[in-house]
Amino acid sequence: MGLRQCSMRSAGGVEYELTRKRVKNLNLRVRGDGSVAVSAPPRAPLAAVDAFVAGRAGWIAAAQAKMHRRQAAEAAQAAPGKKECLALFLPVSERVFPLFEGVLGGQRPELRVRDMRTRWGSCNVKERRITLAARLALMPPEAVEYVVVHEYCHFVHPDHQAGFWALVAGILPDYKARRALLKMPPQGDKAD
Repeated sequence: MGLRQCSMRSAGGVEYELTRKRVKNLNLRVRGDGSVAVSAPPRAPLAAVDAFVAGRAGWIAAAQAKMHRRQAAEAAQAAPGKKECLALFLPVSERVFPLFEGVLGGQRPELRVRDMRTRWGSCNVKERRITLAARLALMPPEAVEYVVVHEYCHFVHPDHQAGFWALVAGILPDYKARRALLKMPPQGDKAD
């Protein structure tokens, strides 16, 4: 079992959760709820970890502000119901399916919609099921197509290794631009 110790700390006006685990470098992440998490090697001095966080206080504040603006925009425009989402997602899935028909033995995957906050979609290879976030319906059509293709590609490559990304790029050469659309506010809202 890996070593894992967690504690709450504060540095540079930033409250953060420090997790000691077997990592080589200090890693900082602003979570979906705006909280800050840092993972550090077991022997990294606390002063060095605090200095690392304090040195990034401006970036953390900007990331939290951006996250709050995005959440407010999403809350202002609620996602359609599951039925409406499926009506939007199924035609996209139907267009993508022929590319994977051989891999799937001619059987279409089950398509589901859920209220997911931390991801746009997921693929259960074993169950032949793709689940898409309801809030994806608020994004541009190019972004929806990217997520559907992304999830279908998991039927060939269950991981996110080089082969997976090569397959995505082979289908959508502009996938990086499409993926970037997912970081923008929902349609109809303007960024501040």
